[in-house]
Amino acid sequence: MTDCEISTALVIPVYTVLPPHCLLVDVAGPLEVLRYANAAQSELSFELHFLAVSREQTTSIGLTLANLEPLPGALPEGAYVVISGAMTRWNDEPSEKTERQVISKWLAETVHPGVNLVTICSGALLAGAAGLLDGYECTTHADCIEQLQRIAPAARVLENRLYVEDGARMSSAGISTGSDLMLQLVSRLTSPAVALKIARTMVIYMRRSGSDPQLSPWLSGRNHIHPSIHRAQDAIMGEPSADWSLGRLADVAHLSERHLSRLFREQTGMTVIDYVNLMRVTLVHDLLSQSRIDIEGIAERAGFASSRHLRRAWSRHYDRPPSHYRQST
Repeated sequence: MTDCEISTALVIPVYTVLPPHCLLVDVAGPLEVLRYANAAQSELSFELHFLAVSREQTTSIGLTLANLEPLPGALPEGAYVVISGAMTRWNDEPSEKTERQVISKWLAETVHPGVNLVTICSGALLAGAAGLLDGYECTTHADCIEQLQRIAPAARVLENRLYVEDGARMSSAGISTGSDLMLQLVSRLTSPAVALKIARTMVIYMRRSGSDPQLSPWLSGRNHIHPSIHRAQDAIMGEPSADWSLGRLADVAHLSERHLSRLFREQTGMTVIDYVNLMRVTLVHDLLSQSRIDIEGIAERAGFASSRHLRRAWSRHYDRPPSHYRQST
């Protein structure tokens, strides 16, 4: 950016709260997702702040984090507060118990409507103690579920979930799932493509359990790390309406047609043509909700030979007809 240019990116402040014995992976994993998000797009920028009761905080592995910001007296509208998990040592020294109480009191006084709350792992216990999960669905580490239920009896605590989103309250389960939650947040605030790029850069999966929020269809079949198949998928995702013959995709993936067909099914769980049609149907869904183009025009833009062909492919993924999705937007 030159001196004459002014950034138009939306700035989203993110305040990460570090309790005593915070788990470093609960901080580094999710916040690396946001750092990569800043590098991957220019529409918005996550402004990172790290807070603690004191200027220094000792982590679960003994590493001391320094130059931390104090707990602010107020938070701006649209801010995100991320509470790191910590070693579940609730029989700690009195000073550490006092520090947790200070954090919970600050949360209760500062997280107002318009501020988003994200808890990682056992960080939900601090939010629960502050009354911020009352009436909300939430989750935490499996070892902390019963404790959270005792601390926050008015919260709807869910088990066996990687993460839970309920309005302005987002919570993740154990440790590494904080990165899963942050990828979902990035996908929602930027785009599924940005989240996918970050997941691939960090060599992590876009995971979901059966009860977790569903992936965007744009991210379907991406839960693998095979570079050749990702190349083919990137090409299809970038231009779903193109004529994606097996030979053309084999050239993109630098594989033989036979090898591509076998690897594609092994890595994605679907055939090449099924994936192409899924991307086209997903494009149709977006066009239905974002434009007033008639169904014939949408079929042509999405690469289908006719509206009849579109409806046949559509019926494999949706129970209701395309017209329903236009009427409901």
